[in-house]
Amino acid sequence: MMQRLKSFLRSVTHRSRLEADMADEIQFHLEARAADLERGGLTHADALRRARVEFGQPAAHMENMRHSLGLRWLDELLADVLYGARILRKSPGFTLIAVLSLGLAIGANTTIFSVANEMLYARLGVPHPEQLRLLTAILDKKSVVHSSWGSSYPTPGGGTRLDSFSYPVYEAMRRDNHGLEDLIAFKDMGRANITIGNNAVAVQVELVSGNFYQQMDVHPALGRTILPADDAIPGSGAVAIISDTFWTRAFNRDPNVIGKVVSVNMTPVTIIGVNPAGFTGAKSAQSSPEIFMPLSMISLLHAEIGGHGSLLSSKTLWWVQIMGRLKPGIPEDKAQAALATALNAAVRANVTPKDGETMPRLILEDGSKGLNFSGRNYAQPMNVLLGMVGFVLLLACANIANLMLARASARQREMGVRLALGAGRSRILRQVLTESLMLSALGGILGLFLGYLGRTALPRLMLSAWETNDVNVPFDARVFAFTAGVTLLTGLLFGLAPAWGATRAEIGTALKEGGKTSTRRRKGFSGKAIVAFQIALSTLLVSGAALFVRTLVNLYRVDPGFNTSNLVIFDLNPPSTRYPAPKDVALHARIEDALRAVPGVQGVTVTDIPLIADSREMSTLYPEGVAEIPGNEDQFHSSSLANVGPDFFSVMQIPLITGRTFTSADTASAAKVTVINQSLAREFFPNQNPIGKRFSNDGPKEKNRTWLTIVGICADTRYNDLRTPPAPIHFELYRQESEVGGVTYVLRTALKPEAIVPSLRDAVRNIDHDLPLIDVRTQQQQIDATVQQQRLFASLTAGFGVLALALACVGIYGIMAYTVSQRTNEIGIRLALGAERGQVRGMVLKETTWLAGIGIAAGLALALALGRVVKTMLYGLQPADPISLAGSALLLIAVAMAAGWIPALRASRVEPMEALRHE
Repeated sequence: MMQRLKSFLRSVTHRSRLEADMADEIQFHLEARAADLERGGLTHADALRRARVEFGQPAAHMENMRHSLGLRWLDELLADVLYGARILRKSPGFTLIAVLSLGLAIGANTTIFSVANEMLYARLGVPHPEQLRLLTAILDKKSVVHSSWGSSYPTPGGGTRLDSFSYPVYEAMRRDNHGLEDLIAFKDMGRANITIGNNAVAVQVELVSGNFYQQMDVHPALGRTILPADDAIPGSGAVAIISDTFWTRAFNRDPNVIGKVVSVNMTPVTIIGVNPAGFTGAKSAQSSPEIFMPLSMISLLHAEIGGHGSLLSSKTLWWVQIMGRLKPGIPEDKAQAALATALNAAVRANVTPKDGETMPRLILEDGSKGLNFSGRNYAQPMNVLLGMVGFVLLLACANIANLMLARASARQREMGVRLALGAGRSRILRQVLTESLMLSALGGILGLFLGYLGRTALPRLMLSAWETNDVNVPFDARVFAFTAGVTLLTGLLFGLAPAWGATRAEIGTALKEGGKTSTRRRKGFSGKAIVAFQIALSTLLVSGAALFVRTLVNLYRVDPGFNTSNLVIFDLNPPSTRYPAPKDVALHARIEDALRAVPGVQGVTVTDIPLIADSREMSTLYPEGVAEIPGNEDQFHSSSLANVGPDFFSVMQIPLITGRTFTSADTASAAKVTVINQSLAREFFPNQNPIGKRFSNDGPKEKNRTWLTIVGICADTRYNDLRTPPAPIHFELYRQESEVGGVTYVLRTALKPEAIVPSLRDAVRNIDHDLPLIDVRTQQQQIDATVQQQRLFASLTAGFGVLALALACVGIYGIMAYTVSQRTNEIGIRLALGAERGQVRGMVLKETTWLAGIGIAAGLALALALGRVVKTMLYGLQPADPISLAGSALLLIAVAMAAGWIPALRASRVEPMEALRHE
């Protein structure tokens, strides 16, 4: 096989020499035979003539030689391509419509696939990522693990999957590791304040263990990596490696960046290296933190959390992620068993289980994609979008197949002539398929270009308005292969039916003037079937678009419970090294006062978690006087918790139902007070007046419990997102807390946000120059971010729906125009026999309506069958929403009537005598 391939390639690359050799060889044989004949007594001229007669046509021999070398097939293919190009050039309208339809459909598929490829399948930019394994723990309801700071997800068995461990457990497991090459630890720390010169900005920070770069097998573009010595002593490794993008953005790719000292959370940190381009750390394969630092510097970012003490020594808080590489030759199940044993021993060495508490169960998961948040969050949406653009592609194929069937009917005489002249039916099949593949190739090139543009536009729709778009969607070999495969498949899909029809032409029938009747009938039936299929797919896509658009409308109709207009939001994160408790509380009070003095500011408040931000803090409430019932885990209920400023309710304009809000008398030394919402009052204090009652966030077994006195009840608001109904929440005053840390500021202004933000920055800089305003946005932008997925789907599906309608319109117009042209004689007879022109229009429109009705019925059935796939993505309606389905059906009928009106009008204007004369 390889030898034949090499021979063919040599023949192609040395074509001119082979042609000359063949001509020389034929001439040699002719001359040799002529010489033999001359020796037999013939003259030279007679000998040459006799030799040529005996030898036959030289061209035929050369053709046979080309065939033996595989060149004949190449010549015929080239001839088919040249002929196909002439045919397409002679029909510019058809070619333009086909290429545009295909380009848009293939471009949509390429865009969605390129983003899905990056979001769902991209691997970490390290050598051999397939060897990486992420350690996770499965916890049940009675687990010995009570506190975690990481991601957790429910498991099918009713447990919880946790991707983090305590640092002492990590160290113990690393010492007892026999399953992986080594264990590395890392943690995404969110934002930190970095000051470069006089410019303070917030950057993403990832902390890594000292062996991180060695095990990841990553080498720096500049400088050196973090070493075990940098991570040996807590608080001593004040070094950092910056990402390639941050090196570009902040230092303009200055090679002298190595050794520069920057301030991270107001602590001097030396830059020792620059990560290579494409390396994003261990958390995500999509975007990279700007700064990587040793885990030992955790105290620089978080001295402690929730009373757990130092995170490096805390045995109760599970917060650090662990990963490692499989050892060569060790099966994964054995590695997992060894690590499970190490985990069990490490937990028992650090925590004493109480009666009934269970140990966590270790599971090794694929670590090639990092923590793979995007895979879990976007798997369903991306798969739905891939399905929808697949339907769009089928629509485009059906549309072009219909157009090609019409062209094939018009070319029956041409095909009959070619068959009569000796062309094989396989050659006819290849010719028509070649034209189809040329069309798909042109559409594929356009689609590739549109997909390249779309790959940068789509991620912007997936990000919040204030987020930096660092997501790079590569146009790699996989995307090119996908586009090439889709292009080839579409060419075959819409080309096979016309090509097969062309090979079935009967020579005698095709050459007769009236011999197209049966072909036209076949075309009319198959064409109408394809259009009905188009209408069905269009109905499915339009109804899907209607569901997602109505979902978005329903979400925006939700009353959040407060006035969202003229609210500016930003985050401030003062480092604990400069502002340890209670200095952070005093700092925020000073900043509140400074911001109130800014012209245009009508009110200022703070909150640890902004409203409608897809984030919340939960706390179990223990009402005063209620004794704990042993074994009753459901006795006490949880409530959301927010620490807010004294003017929170007036700034947010949340109505007070009864009681009071916070006042100046509620100081840090006064009794702690709280304001609860109506839902909490109804659930926790049914048929009671909660004012004056007390509860605690501390359990009955806790010493020195802190009691909160209810002083007011406010109206319900949406807290976490617009989807979730108001739930119990209680508000505490941050000025009564011993520590606060980072908070979110909310300001009601009389000016536009862009006009007032510079003054807000100046007001904060006057207090501390190293405190940047983080994620400045409006409350409406904050709400928009929580419905980002619904906005994305509404936008994309609406676009797909419009494209589907356009393709359906072209398909209906094409088939009805063709039908009218083939029935011109019949229409002429009807008119000659007294039919009204309005009756003729009605006849054509009736046929259009029946065609649309069949397609719409099939499309609605498909929509109902597939609706359960997107049920969880809808809000305020069901997949069988009558308004969406009925509206889609009416819209398709209107499009069908509009598309069929022009052919119907042409039919009514047929002149009977003219039609009969041509017949």
